[in-house]
Formats: sequence, structure tokens, C-alpha cells
Amino acid sequence: MSSERHNVPEIEAQTSPEVLLNPLTVSRNENERVFIEPSVNSIRVSIRIKQADEIEHILVHKFTRFLTQRAESFFILRRKPVKGYDISFLITNFHTEEMLKHKLVDFIIQFMEEVDKEISEMKLFFD
Repeated sequence: MSSERHNVPEIEAQTSPEVLLNPLTVSRNENERVFIEPSVNSIRVSIRIKQADEIEHILVHKFTRFLTQRAESFFILRRKPVKGYDISFLITNFHTEEMLKHKLVDFIIQFMEEVDKEISEMKLFFD
């Protein structure tokens, strides 16, 4: 008789500190930053999107809400971002086995570029 082990992303469970690696924050400034939390079987990438004024704050909130409601379509998007960030991605060992690692990285980088562009375009529409 064998029992199937349930593989939980360690960065989410945080049950044993020895499987969590050192987190890293990359900041452009106080309002734009990325928080990377690696572990042995998963990585969580959280993004704080630039919000220079109230209009951008509202646009970012609406845009990220729109995306998180469709999280299952993105596979790696978390429904709820890490506190202090606007959007979070969770990449597990299963994702890296099924998808090309460099394409996952490209997706997150392109996502950050596109979000900035999209927010700027929406803001121009309001002005």
C-alpha cells in the first residue's frame, strides 16, 4: 500500500524555514518594486506597480482585480497578492516541469512592461 504525498509549495506553506531561501527585493523607487521569495519547490514573485497619483491608484486596483478574477487562465497568477504588493505570481516545480523556465521569466518581465504601458494608456484616456 502506498500513500500519495501532497506536494505543497513551500513558499506558501512556510512549515520549515530550512526549505525557504533568502528573499530579494528589487526596487526602482519606493512605489515600484518586485519581491522575490524562493524556496526549494516554488517561488513567489510579487509586484508593486507604479501609482504616482489617485487616478493611477484606481486604475491599478481595477486592472489587477480584473486579472486576479481570471487567475486560473494565467496558471501562475495568485488570486490574492502578498500584502503591500499589487499582484503576485506563484511558480511551482510543476510549472517548471511543464513549461520552459526562460519563458516563465520572459512572461513576468513582459507582464511588468505591459502593465506600465496599459496603465499609462488608460490614464491618457481619462485625461
